[in-house]
Amino acid sequence: MEPQIFEALRQADLKIEGEFLWGSNSTFFLSASWNEKQFQVVYKPVRGEQPLWDFPPRTLAKREVAAYLVNEALGWELVPPTIFRQEAPFGPGMVQLYIDHDPNYHYFTFSEQDRQRLQPVVLLDLLINNADRKGSHILVDSESQIRCIDHGVSFHVEDKLRSVIWDFAGQLIPQNYLDDVEHFHFELSKPSGVKEELEHYLTKAEIRALIKRTEQILNTPYFPYPPQDRRSFPYPLI
Repeated sequence: MEPQIFEALRQADLKIEGEFLWGSNSTFFLSASWNEKQFQVVYKPVRGEQPLWDFPPRTLAKREVAAYLVNEALGWELVPPTIFRQEAPFGPGMVQLYIDHDPNYHYFTFSEQDRQRLQPVVLLDLLINNADRKGSHILVDSESQIRCIDHGVSFHVEDKLRSVIWDFAGQLIPQNYLDDVEHFHFELSKPSGVKEELEHYLTKAEIRALIKRTEQILNTPYFPYPPQDRRSFPYPLI
């Protein structure tokens, strides 16, 4: 199903199996049926989003999709396949392929070896200005691949980065990741492609801010230190 995953996400028959209760926004676990195949998805309806004082209302689901598009343009395969779907049980919202994982194995219980694999997660968060990188938002899937979820509170034009991952602060960003960021910056300069896709989910000001953050990474290729003038950690941490 992998080559056709987006067609599956768009067209699958969806059935609610449960709800994730620990988040502030409504999030549902759904079974999906498509072309005689069965799989699971996470669904976040727009109508279930709680208002935030600093983010425009009813925009979090689309920010999740934008995070996936940035991830794909970088070629890092961190964010599970994610779409914005109009027809779903509670109306329009984000639909994302569910990643099977051990919920007790997360940032705060990772081995040192797995923590050292989080550099691209830090860079993705820096690029999308993730204001809510909790420990449980980083998963290890059944194939031992690092995956990350929950990017609705991202892409603000003001610096909002809040994260539990400050392990690499002050370290030089490896060249292979800088090459990916440079390629991403080039793709953003094109009139079509990823920038055109992002315009469906972000404002022009938010896209300009994304481009600026990309340039800042290339001009100052070091992992950042936690800011001293505001809160640098999310709440709760997990």
